[in-house]
Amino acid sequence: MNYPMTPKALRGLAAAAGLTAALAAGSALAQDKPGEGVEVIPLKSSIAEETFQTVLVNKALEELGYDVQPIKELEYATAYVALANGDGTFMADSWDPLHKDFFEEAGGKDKIYREGVFSPGALQGYLIDKKTAEEHNITNLGQLKDPEIAKIFDHDGDGKADLTGCTPGWGCEKVIEHQLDAFDLRDTVTHNQGSYSAIIADTITRYKQGEPVLYYTWTPYWVSGVLVPGKDVVWLNVPFSSLPGERKDVDTSLPDGSNYGFQANEQKIAANREFAEANPAAAKLFSVMEISANDISAENLLMRDGQDSEEDIERHADAWIKGHQEEWNDWLDQARAAAE
Repeated sequence: MNYPMTPKALRGLAAAAGLTAALAAGSALAQDKPGEGVEVIPLKSSIAEETFQTVLVNKALEELGYDVQPIKELEYATAYVALANGDGTFMADSWDPLHKDFFEEAGGKDKIYREGVFSPGALQGYLIDKKTAEEHNITNLGQLKDPEIAKIFDHDGDGKADLTGCTPGWGCEKVIEHQLDAFDLRDTVTHNQGSYSAIIADTITRYKQGEPVLYYTWTPYWVSGVLVPGKDVVWLNVPFSSLPGERKDVDTSLPDGSNYGFQANEQKIAANREFAEANPAAAKLFSVMEISANDISAENLLMRDGQDSEEDIERHADAWIKGHQEEWNDWLDQARAAAE
């Protein structure tokens, strides 16, 4: 026999139903925002063009509920130590293998989590303008041992070639300094260092004035969108492979037989290992996010052309996400699944 429910019983049933709904909503929120309440401190170097990649990671973490703090700027060697010690959470531009010594000296994989490839196919090396290369048949950096060849790239009147080089603290400067000795170029080449953005701007100005130029650069970066390899400038090979530190025996030859003196690099997201182990959603995200070198270079060129404010870079990141929404959603789904 069915008896009508009393008002008290109805209130109890409603309360139970409300509790069930609240618990279900809370569970859904936890799955959707696995990083809720967890603070993240992003790190980057002084290279302004790394902001775009960092902002993309920030936006993904925010969608997972993480409390992302303002980007903290540290040069690479210091940043790796900060990651290892927990004074920073992640860095979106960890170059492998260029930063191998920084990585190992900070504690390596025991202290730093670095899985997956954020951006593949990064190249580095020395370039000269195509006109001079063809006029003097210059194809190899080793040819600058000849004082007459080196003098072609002399801009300050001391008779030595002026090489637009690498900012101290980035890692590339150690390779260049090592190779000037290894290739016996100390007497004929000057490695000009300082703020890269300033000295490469001077180099581009000289190129536009029809002067010979010799410079170091890397991809992805906007420089190769202004001085286009194969069209405006050419890569120089090096006499042989020679790197400093733990990579002294590494062969830097590329698959096509070229040798630019640097290994092809991958950019990876490096993070504090304790954080990664405690936050499987973030760790999974770091391992699956990927952006092409071409996309980074294209955004960097927008920055070079004046779209370099925080608002501009945020807009660039939002546009990239919109153009890759399916891929973006898949990364977030994988991250959420890892947290379950």
